[in-house]
Amino acid sequence: MKMTETNWESLDISNDFLFGKVMQNPDLCKELLQRILPDLNIECIEYPELQKSIKEGAESRGIRLDVYIKDDKNIVYNVEMQASDSKELPKRSRYYQGMVDLQLLEAGDKSYMKLNKTYIIFICTFDLYGKGRHIYTFENICKEDNSLSMGDEATKIFLNSDSDMDDVGKELRAFLDYVKGIKVTDDDFIDRLEEAVKRAKANKKWRRDYMTMEMLERVKYEEGREEGRKEEMERGITALVSTLKDMNVPIQVILEKVQEKFNLSLETAKKYI
Repeated sequence: MKMTETNWESLDISNDFLFGKVMQNPDLCKELLQRILPDLNIECIEYPELQKSIKEGAESRGIRLDVYIKDDKNIVYNVEMQASDSKELPKRSRYYQGMVDLQLLEAGDKSYMKLNKTYIIFICTFDLYGKGRHIYTFENICKEDNSLSMGDEATKIFLNSDSDMDDVGKELRAFLDYVKGIKVTDDDFIDRLEEAVKRAKANKKWRRDYMTMEMLERVKYEEGREEGRKEEMERGITALVSTLKDMNVPIQVILEKVQEKFNLSLETAKKYI
């Protein structure tokens, strides 16, 4: 897909790149967290790193967090915008939790009590669990006694903007409706959020960064397609060669068949025999 100015201009808060940029505003970010977690009293927040990258070891899979913040009580929040259902979010939230925990313990620190209270939050434009709710909150609870919490202080929250259920407060509902593309007219936070989106889209550097990121993603996608086509061809060649050998077809004839069917040179065809 060729990136154009129209692509950039059509983005809204549901785009993870734009969301991450808008959430660099601490006032907006704090108010959003307060709407998601109304029982918490968040005085202030700080950004240990903007769009934090985490990678443990040369062979591990690294992650880039959209919004990684800490509040005045040392509670750590990771907030992600998710506009497509890849069917892997529950497992991804588990992986994110593990990677965040690794970062919270300093090298050589053996006291797990120093692990911060954490919230892994995904703001989704779809209903991940199909129950029609705006919010799904998960903590580790004893299966035999639901009143007993594990006490690991790790919470995972999945928000769903595609809901009509009356299950969240007016303020959080206004934000989720805005993610869905519906703007209420009497909410100052939503007004300020929309202005921040406009300012972010006017930022030429962020526009270039986004276009570059999209181009690299397209290159990786095409490389993956090419690799997939190559693997499919190799499976076809292997199957054909095996079948013809079982039929006691002469090697020279097999080579000719492979060359003809897969448009290969003689040298390349020989590698599969």
